[in-house]
Amino acid sequence: MELRGRDVLLVDDILDTGKTLTFVIRIIKRCRPAGIHVCVLLDKPSRRTHPVKADYVGFQIPDHFVVGYGMDYEERFRNLPFIAVLRARAFPEKTRHTKL
Repeated sequence: MELRGRDVLLVDDILDTGKTLTFVIRIIKRCRPAGIHVCVLLDKPSRRTHPVKADYVGFQIPDHFVVGYGMDYEERFRNLPFIAVLRARAFPEKTRHTKL
């Protein structure tokens, strides 16, 4: 599909560090669109390491690991019909070293 001169809307589940969206935006800019806008369901501004901002945000959330509505942890919890915070205490010792 030709993007030159067209408006592009990027839709994502979570804007976390911004690394992925920064990469995708850079690639799309090469196609010379009229404009690029970003829409995310969840925004975690406290985790941002790359200077990207969403134009449309469903909810701004603190730094928690969330699952549900297609977001998963090791292929689990993806089919929850709600968004939930995943707590490290619910998992074996191997996962306790990572922040969930």
